[in-house]
Amino acid sequence: MATELQSHPEPAAPAPAAPGADVRLAHLSFSYRTERGEQLPALCDLTLGVGAGQTLAVVGPSGCGKSTLLELLCGLATPAAGSIQAPPAVLMPQRDLLLPWLSALDNAALALRIAGLSRAQARRRAHDLFCELGLQGFQRARPRELSGGMRQRVAFLRTLLSGKPLLCLDEPFGALDALTRGEMQEWLAATLAREPRTVVLVTHDVEEAILLADRVVVLSQRPGRVIADLALDAPRPRGRTDAVSVALRERVLGELAQGMRR
Repeated sequence: MATELQSHPEPAAPAPAAPGADVRLAHLSFSYRTERGEQLPALCDLTLGVGAGQTLAVVGPSGCGKSTLLELLCGLATPAAGSIQAPPAVLMPQRDLLLPWLSALDNAALALRIAGLSRAQARRRAHDLFCELGLQGFQRARPRELSGGMRQRVAFLRTLLSGKPLLCLDEPFGALDALTRGEMQEWLAATLAREPRTVVLVTHDVEEAILLADRVVVLSQRPGRVIADLALDAPRPRGRTDAVSVALRERVLGELAQGMRR
């Protein structure tokens, strides 16, 4: 192995991401084309910003363009109007999309393999963080052998190891049971404190938004537009039942109810 490494220098892995970078969206609009060729507006004149290292939660009615917003940020779709200023981004969808034929560690290290590292090199790079995220002892396990929460940890580690400064999380815990979801929310908050990034989190869970975000943006019914942009100034960690969190939740729910009527 030593001879192999000397004769084949280790390729450069994705550089460790900076704590994040600013995101600026100005007058953004997007429409889908239906099978009949008609334009179906998804987002309308949307303007917002996310500061470097901030976590922004986006909530709103179903179908209001939340997931479309993440696709635009990741370059998976092109806006019909407006501009996007954003650093390189990676999308973590609701489903973990782990490859069933790979071990948990190899799934986590997939971004490093794509960057050109050998399997041994990628495993070495991923191993320490794999253990830090509570996955010690499951390196060789296949996805079917992992709990839902563990699968999401592996998927999130794969996202982190991409090295991208902007993380777009689309309902990352939406498929989990309530108890596991709560544990994963607390775990994600702790992980982002250790591995800071700029984060845009789409969620239907107002409590999740309050626990994890610095700001909550509320979108209207489709086509989605910003109807509220709320700064959550309460320090973390935020308890689920303390007076501050309850007040914040009621405030966001009130704005969301108004959005459903617009």
